[in-house]
Amino acid sequence: MIRLEHLKKVYPNVTPFSDVNAEINAGDVISVIGPSGTGKSTLLRCINLLERPDGGKIFFGDEEITNPKCNVHKVRQKMGMVFQQFNLFGHLTVIENIMLSPVKLKGESRQSAYENGMRLLRQVGLPDKWLNYPDQLSGGQKQRIAIARTLAMNPDVILLDEPTSALDPTMVGEVQAVIRELARSGKTMMIVTHEMNFARAICTRVFFMDDGGIYEEGTPDEIFGSPKRERTRRFLHKLKVYEFTVRDKVFDFPGTVSGIDAFCHRNMISGKLCNRLQLVFEELILQILIPSPGVRNIQAAVEYSEDSGEVCFDVRYDGQAMNPEESADKLSFALIKAEASEIQYSAEESDEYMNRVKIFLR
Repeated sequence: MIRLEHLKKVYPNVTPFSDVNAEINAGDVISVIGPSGTGKSTLLRCINLLERPDGGKIFFGDEEITNPKCNVHKVRQKMGMVFQQFNLFGHLTVIENIMLSPVKLKGESRQSAYENGMRLLRQVGLPDKWLNYPDQLSGGQKQRIAIARTLAMNPDVILLDEPTSALDPTMVGEVQAVIRELARSGKTMMIVTHEMNFARAICTRVFFMDDGGIYEEGTPDEIFGSPKRERTRRFLHKLKVYEFTVRDKVFDFPGTVSGIDAFCHRNMISGKLCNRLQLVFEELILQILIPSPGVRNIQAAVEYSEDSGEVCFDVRYDGQAMNPEESADKLSFALIKAEASEIQYSAEESDEYMNRVKIFLR
């Protein structure tokens, strides 16, 4: 239904994405997730041509809608957009808001638009609000009206840009319930959201955006259950990360200690846990890995989970397979083992950093 080829968007000081390639099929319900600033909302606005991409192509069916000769107004009639801030006309009643586009843009009769509008108000659970003005409604009610207004045009695709982000937490559920019903009805939808449980419950596919594009995509079970890539995993598990690299056995030891300390302080990790982490860092990196003749390059990350309060010291290194437990420095490993709640070691010959050890601390 929609195909994106090498899509790029550039602003004066930032490039939200530089190479987005994707296909949206009829009946897909796609959740678009990822950190702030990765271009999720911008992607929707480009698909709907509210913003022009700076590179690449968008196809809607067989038509390239990024072609300057394309009739943008006709394309938008087939793509409904639900915004964060509702965008209802304050001087019009609810039913007038819903009737406006079908009458003005599609030439529908007022009677037909009225009847369809009332049907849609019943669908979103607000038939009694038809003569109210937007300022007489709650945030959740406004968003449900905005969804009904979008449905009034009978679009082929509905794009929802964080539809619950501006709502009081008590109102989020009522809007999510309407979106769930739309998903069950077979509507093709693309939803930018920060509500991970909601995304997992309703979508058929997930796009995780980062690093200038769609960093990882898959089914809800694949993305939420067993993500393949590090940034996806860190985002979903709400992991805070501090990373450093050792090249040719040379690195800034005092600077790294200071960086770990600052990371712990910034994330309110207890002083006791921070001290244990620094001990593990010193014993593993300084006493075991750097002296090992086969190890030259090390990539390390301290990951802190906001959900569990657990810290993981995740270290990858090159050379031959070498489990730290089997190293010559038995004392250093004994000290590490005394601090750790769990230690995992693996080796993958096809990887540049074939060795990996993960040390968990609570």
